[in-house]
Amino acid sequence: MGVVYAITNQKGGVGKTTTAVNLSACIAEAGYEALLVDIDPQCNATVGVGLDKGIEPNVYELLSGEATIDEVVVASAIEHLWVAPASPDLAGANVELPRLAGSELRLREALGNVRERYAFTLLDCPPSLGPLTVNALVAADRVLVPVQAEYFALEGLAGLLDTLSLVQRELNPRLTVAGMVVTMYDARTRLAQDVQREMRAHFPDLVFETVIPRNVRIGEAPSFGKPVIHHDPHSAGATAYFELAKEVASRA
Repeated sequence: MGVVYAITNQKGGVGKTTTAVNLSACIAEAGYEALLVDIDPQCNATVGVGLDKGIEPNVYELLSGEATIDEVVVASAIEHLWVAPASPDLAGANVELPRLAGSELRLREALGNVRERYAFTLLDCPPSLGPLTVNALVAADRVLVPVQAEYFALEGLAGLLDTLSLVQRELNPRLTVAGMVVTMYDARTRLAQDVQREMRAHFPDLVFETVIPRNVRIGEAPSFGKPVIHHDPHSAGATAYFELAKEVASRA
């Protein structure tokens, strides 16, 4: 039975998509079937694995009920990695979904039996706590929270955890926090060291041991339509994501 993860943080630019793309690629590299579901209108996860953002049908049609998960999922260039691509039309779903009865359940119902087909399903969420992210949290078993090693990234964590508790209480009692991962970490700065120390002090059981460094190869990989583990498998960024994947799998 597979596990569904929502990769979320309402703050933008903290490495959500980078983490979703590279974690799913590492899982696929290990020989497990992985599904990457892009529910962000920016379509960065879709483009990050070398697919076009104009693919149809896509997750917008999935949520609107015009397509099934089998019709939406496409193979990526990476063996064992499958993708449910996004569309810029998903921006409209933020307005349309709240008008529909039971809209919070749309993604969970649309994903159907993915747990039986994929060892890991990763949902790449937009940088907000709007209807799309709520759909992901209702559909997920666990939440993985990337946190940039900067002061303001810490500020939003309390609000995010409150939202997770609300969703767990009202809509998805099985939802748990798999962990938080420190991203864009620059060990040369006092600030990054302080942020990591505070996170581990406040959430001792939730912060993954693996830290994702600030790394040029991670940043340039999306422009080649590849995860960093395929763009430069020997880089510090690739090594870190392989280690994170092992940690996530060990907690599954």
